[in-house]
Amino acid sequence: MTNVLLVYPRFPVTYWGFQDALKLVNKRASLPPLGLVTLAACLPATWSFRLVDLNVSELRQEDLRWSDVVFLSGMLVQLDSMRSVMERTRAAGRPLVVGGPTATTAPDHFPDADLVFQGEIEGRAPDLARAVEELIAGWGEMAPSGPRIIVANEVRPDMSDVSVPRFDLLELEHYTSMAIQYSRGCPFRCEFCDVIEIFGRVSRVKAARQIIAELDALRELGFEGSVFLVDDNFIGNKREVVKLLPMLARWQDAHGRPYELYTEASINLASDPALMEAMVRAGFSTVFVGIETPSKIALAESGKGQNLRQDPAEAIATMTRAGLEVMGGFIVGFDSDGPDIFDAQRELIMGSPVCLAMVGLLIALPGTALWKRLEREGRLRGAPGGDQFERSNVSPVMDEEDLLRGYRDLLRDLYSPEAYYKRCEAYVDQVGTIPVSGWRGIEDIHYFLKALLHIGIRSPRRLLFWRLLLKALGARPHTLKWAVVKALQGEHMIRYTAEHVLPSLDQAIEELVEERRMARATTPPAPLVFSTEDRPRAAL
Repeated sequence: MTNVLLVYPRFPVTYWGFQDALKLVNKRASLPPLGLVTLAACLPATWSFRLVDLNVSELRQEDLRWSDVVFLSGMLVQLDSMRSVMERTRAAGRPLVVGGPTATTAPDHFPDADLVFQGEIEGRAPDLARAVEELIAGWGEMAPSGPRIIVANEVRPDMSDVSVPRFDLLELEHYTSMAIQYSRGCPFRCEFCDVIEIFGRVSRVKAARQIIAELDALRELGFEGSVFLVDDNFIGNKREVVKLLPMLARWQDAHGRPYELYTEASINLASDPALMEAMVRAGFSTVFVGIETPSKIALAESGKGQNLRQDPAEAIATMTRAGLEVMGGFIVGFDSDGPDIFDAQRELIMGSPVCLAMVGLLIALPGTALWKRLEREGRLRGAPGGDQFERSNVSPVMDEEDLLRGYRDLLRDLYSPEAYYKRCEAYVDQVGTIPVSGWRGIEDIHYFLKALLHIGIRSPRRLLFWRLLLKALGARPHTLKWAVVKALQGEHMIRYTAEHVLPSLDQAIEELVEERRMARATTPPAPLVFSTEDRPRAAL
């Protein structure tokens, strides 16, 4: 029997990690490592698996000693933790296999791995298993010569080949949400997005029965919480989604509507009332939308033509009225952006019910069309770092100091307590009926009591908290539960902005100013050149 240790690296504190909120409700992570439990379901049943998610537990020496091989997977933001795991694996004398999104787009980050697996596992599991067994059999006999790379197939697998993930490997009680995946790929051509490079532009979907089987598996394991459909664009294949949603609704009804669902979708969702209604009926309450920018010029230059077809503020309002909370993604630093972009973004976001607005600097990810264009133009400054709140790897057209200062001030304004709670109140005023579960079980009551204690009594934001709860009490069914969750999330967003984001950006600005001062100090002055008129004339 082969003992396989699956290790998921630690995330740094981020906006979407909700670490401050997790502490208040005694959870350790928002989401599980879906890729690793999907991988485990594809590999030989005769192998024995142990999963260590460093976001919920520690990697012990006992785990490393137990293993015959270590599998490691993660995203670019987790790179520091991945490097630490690689060092410990090497010190323990165990072979290391690395896969996942970073290994697929940037394999150069893993020179100490023994095997780098790029792309998707489905249809290729026998190749990986054979390579791993050969690696273990020859371990200690080969001189290290860099990792062997198994490159991704040009033909992407059919999603009907995806097995039910090994959810049983997870410590379910430590997560606020579970994750399942309905589709891979997106039909659009956004220049800055690496999804279409990893998964392609054809939206491949699972059969409805597969999704139902995954929900059944979670329910049988006793999981209680929300479920994130981690699709890059849930509505990328509308024809198939329309078939899935009624089956999801029937399953929810048959089991007492146990799960609140959320996902990611493109903004054209707002133009399809029937689809939004079907999503809400199936239990979807929230959708992340890449709104990016109110600038039509920036949208056109970045290849995001789907966002040009409707006004972003009206699209947000339409989805909200349909019963879907919009979490928004926004970007500043496009080539066409000038200093006025910050006021435009501020007006769009502050005038909307987008409580959770993620604004980022434009970053070039490896392998994207943006990366390739900027490489040709000589405007790349290395690989992107793991911290979003530092100088981008893109040499911007806008003056960089103006860009950083405008970005800093925008985030300061968006996540002031008053601004955050104002957007939450706007959502309560505008949202349609929310047909999701209300309070259920001891855990929900625990959340409520924690919020009352830590925010309603102890927090300096307690007056804003009570005002939101009073508004929610007079609104639609289940809005009170939503308000409590948003207040808990807000504690993280507000604290993280003030305690980490703004100081990080201040430091980046100081470093840029010092860099420019040093450049001026070390640049020799231009020689003085006199015209004939400048020369002194002889005295008469």
